[in-house]
Amino acid sequence: AKRLPQAIVVGVKKGGTRAVLEFIRVHPDVRALGTEPHFFDRNYDRGLEWYRSLMPRTLDSQITVEKTPSYFVTKEAPRRIFNMSRDTKLIVVVRNPVTRAISDYTQTLSKKPDIPTFEGLSFRNRSLGLVDTSWNAIRIGMYALHLQSWLQYFPLSQIHFVSGEKLITDPAGEMGKVQDFLGIKRVITDKHFYFNKTKGFPCLKKTESSGSPRCLGKSKGRTHVQIDPEVIEQLRDFYRPYNIKFYETVGQDFRWE
Repeated sequence: AKRLPQAIVVGVKKGGTRAVLEFIRVHPDVRALGTEPHFFDRNYDRGLEWYRSLMPRTLDSQITVEKTPSYFVTKEAPRRIFNMSRDTKLIVVVRNPVTRAISDYTQTLSKKPDIPTFEGLSFRNRSLGLVDTSWNAIRIGMYALHLQSWLQYFPLSQIHFVSGEKLITDPAGEMGKVQDFLGIKRVITDKHFYFNKTKGFPCLKKTESSGSPRCLGKSKGRTHVQIDPEVIEQLRDFYRPYNIKFYETVGQDFRWE
């Protein structure tokens, strides 16, 4: 049968959500939707039956998962997901907000080469150090702010935070915690990964079901745009209070400082 998802990867953009989805779907007890349905932000008026129809077929023993990283910063998403099911498990993949913003910019630049510079978009007034929080690439990284909307509907015990950095250095360890959170056996372990030096991140070794190793698409692991170190320093200062608040709220230090 097709079921509404019991777990959703709700964020964040350029955090490592695609990797989490590709890694978790190796698990025999997980079926995941490959594309981002954007139901709780863009397609909500199509209704839950439309949403359900997109889901993969599952056995009773399997969990259905979808990912749409823009949910995390969508004001209505927490309430809408809660209204679907208050038991939904939420996964948030976070990474250092400064590198996340640069990665976000790099992606946009590859599609629109004539956009302003990263510095130009980051600041309303750079000499005064006024960061432009209306720019999405900056705004997404204010995790503590967005998290408040989710905590109005879901307890922290239903939200699992994955470190985007550790996903690269210790994919098996991070995925072990994801499997524990989903309440499934730790099937995905060290033996599933190898480190791809060219891409700079882990890839899946060939599994029983797929004959060849699986790496994320060409668009992943792009070389970031070079940014003035002073700009990076200013942005670090800007994010620090948000990061600290975030660590305190979730009870986890991601060591971005």
